[in-house]
Amino acid sequence: MSTTLCQVMGFLVSSLGVGGSIMATAMDTWSTQDLYDNPVTAVFQYQGLWRSCVRQSSGFTECRPYFTILGLPAMFQAVRALMIVGIVLGILGLLICIFALKCIRIGSMEDTAKANMTLTSGIMFIVAGLCAITGVSVFANMLVTNFWMSTTNMYQGMQNVQNRYTFGSALFVGWVAGGLALVGGIMMCLACKGLVPEESRYKAVSYNASGRNISYRTGPYKVGSGYEADPKTRKGAGYEEAPRSEDGRRSYPSKYDYV
Repeated sequence: MSTTLCQVMGFLVSSLGVGGSIMATAMDTWSTQDLYDNPVTAVFQYQGLWRSCVRQSSGFTECRPYFTILGLPAMFQAVRALMIVGIVLGILGLLICIFALKCIRIGSMEDTAKANMTLTSGIMFIVAGLCAITGVSVFANMLVTNFWMSTTNMYQGMQNVQNRYTFGSALFVGWVAGGLALVGGIMMCLACKGLVPEESRYKAVSYNASGRNISYRTGPYKVGSGYEADPKTRKGAGYEEAPRSEDGRRSYPSKYDYV
């Protein structure tokens, strides 16, 4: 029961993380104009990964997509690539996780196959969460660098060089989504351990001879000449030693002696 609950909870948490990553990637508020020095303005600007928007005081908003790819900074394109890779891995992980749920039976699928699929989806969720967190962090680092560069230019008297931008709501959505995907992937990996069937272990069975225990010792083989004295044998009831002849050999009765 705990394994099924952990697997289902991991699936739900990862689904929220992947959905949040898609939402954050599509949002236009990755960076917003800083209004600290100018709280009253007729134009408010904000930018996303795919377009930049301008909102006027009258409520009219105009957005313009980025028509170029090569003209964008390399770090900006890297953020795009990380978010897209995270979304693709997250969607693939969700598809695999649906078929790997223990509460869903598809044909004669064994628990070992479900365990492998659960582990695969968990690893995909972890990688997707790391991609989302890394992409958002790189973009945030770019904003911090540009913000302090703009602040330095403003203190030097160049106030109209460029506008300052600060963190937008999409960054926080991306951080939370990446964390949820990471936690969900870890839960899926933990659920994989409970899905693996226990291996059958066969214990060795020792057979003892009836009666006394007999121990065998290995030693060098000694070739006899035929004239040596025979080793002592265990004498029991009904045992008679054969008579010896003059040369020391035992003489055994032949079949004609019993006629």
